[in-house]
Amino acid sequence: MSKRIFLIVLDSYGIGAEPDAAEFGDRDDCNTFKSTYSSKNFNAPNLQKLGLFNIDGQDFVDSIEKPIGSYARLREMSRGKDTTIGHWEIAGVVSDKPLPTYPNGFPSEVIAELENAFERKILCNKPYSGTQVIHDYGSEHEKTGALIVYTSADSVLQIAAHEEIVPIDELYKYCKIAREIMMGDHNVGRIIARPFIGKYPNYERTPRRHDFSLEPPAETILDALKKNNFDVIGVGKIFDIFAGRGITRTLGINQDNADGMNKTLKIMDEDFNGLCFVNLVDFDMVFGHRRDVDGYAQAITDFDKQLGEFMQKMKDDDILMITADHGCDPKAPGTDHTREYVPLLIYGKKINSVNLGTYPTFSVIAKTIADIFDIDFKTRGESVKKLVIK
Repeated sequence: MSKRIFLIVLDSYGIGAEPDAAEFGDRDDCNTFKSTYSSKNFNAPNLQKLGLFNIDGQDFVDSIEKPIGSYARLREMSRGKDTTIGHWEIAGVVSDKPLPTYPNGFPSEVIAELENAFERKILCNKPYSGTQVIHDYGSEHEKTGALIVYTSADSVLQIAAHEEIVPIDELYKYCKIAREIMMGDHNVGRIIARPFIGKYPNYERTPRRHDFSLEPPAETILDALKKNNFDVIGVGKIFDIFAGRGITRTLGINQDNADGMNKTLKIMDEDFNGLCFVNLVDFDMVFGHRRDVDGYAQAITDFDKQLGEFMQKMKDDDILMITADHGCDPKAPGTDHTREYVPLLIYGKKINSVNLGTYPTFSVIAKTIADIFDIDFKTRGESVKKLVIK
């Protein structure tokens, strides 16, 4: 009989500040879960049943007497609080050196090299909100054809262009060129294509965003699974985050979290043998960064409803893992990610209910998956298979 693990990342759903949060510019009271829980829109009975409310440090909620899953709090060992570093660690790669960030924009010599390679001028070159940057620079971009290049608190270089000025394939070509240039000392985690449409002042970003990521610097659990002939299905931006490495099949999310979960529910009808790795980015991109507390809470409520459907469809040997890659507290100052612990919920018909406490690295997840599939994989995390499987 095939084994199936479904690993769902609630992108940015942190559960409280890590001890070193101040080193990352965050307050010691940041807690994405707590902020969404405070909203009238929050209703997550299935996450509650799995043990979310019972995880270490969540003293603002009442724990329940008999959760049906195992649950843990995971601390990030890597030096970062972004999507790339977080997912790499979930997959078993701890990054001791942070990826470069550019709070003052990219150095002039980098911009000159990019302009020379693009054969187009560059606008902006500052940290910026993705929606605000096209409002502020879109008209000049349309008049001149210059590309809008900007960054954020994350290790990213983003290129925004109007689809009528720069066709999407051409924008992707520029991103591939930038990916080749941004290596070595400037090895940003992601080059992101940010196409938009419309007329000033009503520009809109399109769903044809694409990430061109660094390859992980070491073997991930995805590589190990693929090497051992297991299926590795990525849903959402998993393919992009891992630069396609270790993925045997990918399904994009075209609309929203619900679309991602609907695709995952359809995959449940397939008899695959391996891992289905899902990223639900709306929590972060649409609600966390925009500091929309009620919207984030509603998104959790909507996910929880589909989670109930997912749990009903699970086969006897299926295992569900739910986690996050960092925080993005919608009540925190600014618009950046927050350095937070993340939850780990493990559920299945053959899974015990165990309080696993707090672990020092997200790579517990990768090691546990390797142990369940009985494959050799080295990482800094330890497996909890013997604790959670009946």
